[in-house]
Amino acid sequence: MVERVEGVVGGRTLSFEVGRVAKQAHGAVWVHYGETVVLVAACAAPKASEGLDFFPLTVEYREKAYAAGRIPGSIFKREGRNSETETVCARLIDHQIRPLFAKEFRAETQVIATVLAMDQENPPDILGMTGASAALCLSDIPFAGPIGAVRVGRVNGEFILNPTLTQLHESDLDMILSGNRESIISVEGSAKEVDEAAVLAAFELGHQAIVQILDMQEQLIARCGKPKREVVPQPVNEALKAAVLELAEARVKSANRTPEKEGRSDLLRQVQEEVVAALAGRFPESESQIAAIIDDIVKVEMRKMILDEGRRIDGRGKDELRTITCEVPVLPRVHGSAIFTRGQTQALCVATLGSKSDERMVDDLEGKSFKSFMLDYNFPSYSVGEVRRLGPPSRREIGHGALAEKALSPIIPAEDSFPYTIRVVSEILESNSSSSMATVCAGTLALMDAGVPIKTPIAGAGVGLVKEGERWMVLTDILGAEDHLGDMDLKVAGSREGITAIQMDIKIKGISFDIMREGLEAARVSRLEILDRMAQALPGPRPELSPFATRILSILIPVSKIGLVIGPGGKTIREIEKTGATINVEDDGMITVASVAAEAGEQALAMIRALVEDAEVGKVYEGRVKSIKEFGAFIEILPGKEGLCHISELEHRRVARVEDVLSEGDLTRVKVIGIDDAGKIKLSRKALLEGGPPPGEEGDGDGRPRERRERGDRDRDRRPPRRR
Repeated sequence: MVERVEGVVGGRTLSFEVGRVAKQAHGAVWVHYGETVVLVAACAAPKASEGLDFFPLTVEYREKAYAAGRIPGSIFKREGRNSETETVCARLIDHQIRPLFAKEFRAETQVIATVLAMDQENPPDILGMTGASAALCLSDIPFAGPIGAVRVGRVNGEFILNPTLTQLHESDLDMILSGNRESIISVEGSAKEVDEAAVLAAFELGHQAIVQILDMQEQLIARCGKPKREVVPQPVNEALKAAVLELAEARVKSANRTPEKEGRSDLLRQVQEEVVAALAGRFPESESQIAAIIDDIVKVEMRKMILDEGRRIDGRGKDELRTITCEVPVLPRVHGSAIFTRGQTQALCVATLGSKSDERMVDDLEGKSFKSFMLDYNFPSYSVGEVRRLGPPSRREIGHGALAEKALSPIIPAEDSFPYTIRVVSEILESNSSSSMATVCAGTLALMDAGVPIKTPIAGAGVGLVKEGERWMVLTDILGAEDHLGDMDLKVAGSREGITAIQMDIKIKGISFDIMREGLEAARVSRLEILDRMAQALPGPRPELSPFATRILSILIPVSKIGLVIGPGGKTIREIEKTGATINVEDDGMITVASVAAEAGEQALAMIRALVEDAEVGKVYEGRVKSIKEFGAFIEILPGKEGLCHISELEHRRVARVEDVLSEGDLTRVKVIGIDDAGKIKLSRKALLEGGPPPGEEGDGDGRPRERRERGDRDRDRRPPRRR
């Protein structure tokens, strides 16, 4: 039986439909908003695989080309590996649902969101997020939902709920948030230096709509929801737990006060090995259980130390930053480079400037587009002292890179004022949390080192949370252990004026607006301090580009003259590129000339100017004689543009034959003395020669002025009589 619920959200109808499609999935829902349709299905294995000590959740988000009436552009004309957009959206869904599964649930679970139709106005990502909640709630999978997801924008100071793509292009805010009735669960977004108060106001507006979406889901669950599976916690060996506590608790407390990450890890590993050895006789084959008990002790003791003593693992106060160092530049020959180190997190960023042809093509449901600014994030295994196979970028690397790119995008200069393609690459050299925010800081320094005229520096920091009941503490600049054992990871990047990017995921079932407010304030204060440290290393962009960077010159020509620059079959543009410059021609007539050597660029630009330049009356040109006629010479003064220098305009004296003065192939200077209505150009050579007559007097052919005779001096007798 088909069940459907609907309601109006953001001025458009949102509907959930169950029972028509994907009926063999454990939970499936057809989400319709405007004319965008997303199918979300959820399935879980019947039971957990043995030996798993984690929850194996997989989230897939797929955009089908047919959804936008397109055929994939790949050689096989079929969807291939996930795009960056799909990966980021899958992570959005994962972040919001992962905290809400039962702690003891270990069965492999998969959530798949498929975009089936898109109307080019309503983005499908939030439908996938809301649909994931509905599908899980309808299934027998133990999930503490429902949750809803919305997007909030702001155009001309007014907040907009679920803005269309058109509105998003004008918006200074793009915030996606999910939550339940009481609290916020996840946040991801970008902004153009929007202050914290406005961001919180956006959250409050979004949360009101979330409650409305929850009402719709609950109606559907009441009609179609399946009974949930019973999750049986694994039995705890109380005798083993007591023995481990006796041997390990005091030593774990001591290890938790060790500031260095490696030293703390070594101590905890040593504790575990010694406890396993000590209990091997009484509790054989209990190594995994002992490890789990010790992990619980580490978590409990760390949280107690923070809440009861106000002391963090490395001894800092709750709002204290780790030691920061900034080095710039650090590499020879590259266009811009910097290393940003915060405690045991270190990022090397390198900025490279390229031409229009270096732009990255994005082919998604919105169509083909090109990015002139891109940021790539790499997280090698050595950064955390591990051994791991190298491969293509992981989901985590793609997600962290996308966040850092959002943070820096608002400060990149407009293409019309700085026509470069900019790529920033972040290499994480070591990590102890917040490497994406270190990337933002190092990326800013690298851009300024490259001479990119950014609007303002950007910095970022991570903020954490430890919450037990009604007691909680917000932590500035969290460590990896505080992220792993804490309850929240809030990353905020921005300038002195406001936020440019934000991301939050949690490990509990939601956080209040009070916690969110304090977290944003802690992030703001730390951001300002980091910006001060960065300014000491490099206060602003360097005045000149690196000598190794590509130089780009540009010229706007009439669209009608694009063909002149390209030439038949590209012949002309290839000839220009022999200078060593790279030429890019846009449909609107904008031409960019890129070259490392400044001389090559200037030469190429001069050739283009000559091709598109129109002759001007009174202007002097150096031209080449193309052909000789009895009445004058045709001279090419501009590429493809010839004018006639009449025989009478060659010299002040009388010229009997053109060949006496000019030959084909000669170079000569001429002046444009006229252009008729048909566009024919009249040239003069003698206008540039010395010894000519004063203005208003004519020459007699020998270069001397001719005296005028009085009318009465004429010899009328010589004239023959007129016929009658």
